[in-house]
Amino acid sequence: MNEHVRDPAYPEREPALPRGPAQRDGRAAGRNGVDPGEEADATEAETTVTVRCTGHVRTEIGVCEFEYAFEGDTLRAFLDELFEDYSELQDVLIAESESDATHSGWAPTPEELPGTWSKNPAGEQTVAYARILVNGHFNENENGFDTKLEEGDRVALVYPFMFCR
Repeated sequence: MNEHVRDPAYPEREPALPRGPAQRDGRAAGRNGVDPGEEADATEAETTVTVRCTGHVRTEIGVCEFEYAFEGDTLRAFLDELFEDYSELQDVLIAESESDATHSGWAPTPEELPGTWSKNPAGEQTVAYARILVNGHFNENENGFDTKLEEGDRVALVYPFMFCR
């Protein structure tokens, strides 16, 4: 699989190159941002995930899929490093307040909801309609931003275009 796939819908824009710790530190990097002769840091292991982007996220980055290496093994560590590299994504994906995370057009909520319902705490919620998925599961249904990531996991940053009147 290609490390990053060019989206033909955005031919006028050069794709952002996937980055990880090696590129930020200015070191020469091999595949996935890892210097082949360098040993992994003893305190934090490096994890590489496949990132897939849709809608507004893909527009910001300019690619629909790429490999991303980061230090740590949680969604929180991944997002912290990704937002360092792509600061504009934090504004696109993360809600600053509860009102940013909800939409006023939903049906009224019944007094008692069936099943188990959970949401991320304030500051860890996505804007209305945007979602972060790990291996096809909403992060809210896993362990929020503390969801563990393993080598080769898939992280989807989803923010579809919505044209409703």
